[in-house]
Amino acid sequence: MNKYETIFIMKPDITQEQSNSVISKVENYIKENGTILKTENKGIKKLAYNVKNYSQGYFYLIEFECESKAICELERIYRITDEIMKFMTIKKDK
Repeated sequence: MNKYETIFIMKPDITQEQSNSVISKVENYIKENGTILKTENKGIKKLAYNVKNYSQGYFYLIEFECESKAICELERIYRITDEIMKFMTIKKDK
């Protein structure tokens, strides 16, 4: 299994229930395919540039272990989730 770190930015105007729903959807997928090592709620932060007409975003970071084939599906989930504006997944050194 490889170690990964993913961060995604949600729209700042979504409700707490919506953000919890998105977070649990992502975390449940990762748990089905690997192990979550650490999660960190970064909160709402100012963006360097506007994304989809938003100047702020709600940041959430997850460190996890899984097989590389699971990353494709994780990023597909990010793309089809309306509340997520941006995301990035990187492979960490062992």
